[in-house]
Amino acid sequence: MATEGARVARQLGHRRERQERARGFTLLEVLVVIVVIAVLASLVAPNLFRNVDDARVAAAKAQIESLITALDTYRLDNGRYPSTAQGLAALRERPTVDPPANWREPYLRKAVPDDPWGRPYVYVSPGRENPGSFDLLSYGADGRPGGSGADADIVSWK
Repeated sequence: MATEGARVARQLGHRRERQERARGFTLLEVLVVIVVIAVLASLVAPNLFRNVDDARVAAAKAQIESLITALDTYRLDNGRYPSTAQGLAALRERPTVDPPANWREPYLRKAVPDDPWGRPYVYVSPGRENPGSFDLLSYGADGRPGGSGADADIVSWK
């Protein structure tokens, strides 16, 4: 009998220990987890944001290529590129300033996009760099001429 009572007491003791352990985390355990997450975030965040900048630059290059194709199609139909005054809007709607005789259709399916930083592309025709055609560019992340990295200009002639 005495051994039966000791066994029951041990089982109750083990149950009580399991219940105490199952209550939750201690403050120290929670703080350690928070510190580990903060360290991991500080290591991962710079790489993540660098990839965002690279993606925006790639998107700007792709959009410029798409606009170049539309501008070349416009020129084939109308014998010239849209003027600076007509701008890139001439690819979507028939220009009201010096309208071309052979404007056939919207040369873009959607409205002319802004660059990935939310600013309009710069379009000059005839171009300063390309006097026989046009210059098309985005000033990059900083929105100013020049720069390097994500701030570098993305241009149609390079």
